[in-house]
Amino acid sequence: MIPLVFVHGFMGGSAQWDGQVAALAGVPVIALDLPGYGKNAHLEACRDIVDFAHWALDELERQNVARFHLLGHSMGGMIAQEMAALAPDRIVRLVLYGTGGQGVLPGRFETIETSKSRVATDGVRNTARRIAATWFLDCEQAPGFEACAAIAQMAGKQSLLAGLDAMNRWDGEARLHDIIAQTLVIWGDRDRTYPWPQVQKLWQAIPNTSLAVIPNCAHVPHLESPDVFNAILKGFVTKA
Repeated sequence: MIPLVFVHGFMGGSAQWDGQVAALAGVPVIALDLPGYGKNAHLEACRDIVDFAHWALDELERQNVARFHLLGHSMGGMIAQEMAALAPDRIVRLVLYGTGGQGVLPGRFETIETSKSRVATDGVRNTARRIAATWFLDCEQAPGFEACAAIAQMAGKQSLLAGLDAMNRWDGEARLHDIIAQTLVIWGDRDRTYPWPQVQKLWQAIPNTSLAVIPNCAHVPHLESPDVFNAILKGFVTKA
């Protein structure tokens, strides 16, 4: 069976997908930890989105994974778009989740530059927890917040600054029409990071695309509304 590869976003890690691994019984799952994050927090983070994409493709090749379904969340969605450009024949189905075609994140809860400056003034731990809170509709009171914040806090200062710079420099809108994989766009309708215009652009520009909007969720519907998210995802990657 074709495996499903998860690529997490900024300050994420493979552990955030534990619920999906359990729910997608029968579907082989590979959850990556990008350099600088999660279990690979000891590695230096890449400074460009395309470099993260090369790293991910090389890692999958090292694991002898030739063809796969691919899900990219947030910054991971940018990486997934680069992977689709670099190795289109390797990706069977593509899920772009809580992401967009521009790294400057117009409409984000704060600018990239503000996030960078607050890394210096507030420190890594406080910045990680503050940003992770924006991912949930109920912020720090959300049931999944503490676990998600713990993953975010694993990233060091270099990883935070490198990731923010990588996103800020990236723009993939001009190549959306070139994506050949059957694609599903998933979005929480209260997302504070990616407002609707970014998501709408993905849905309308990628040739073979469907859209799933999950209500009353912010940036992490897979943690806020896992049953709905898992049913949508499993249906997409297992349908004939």
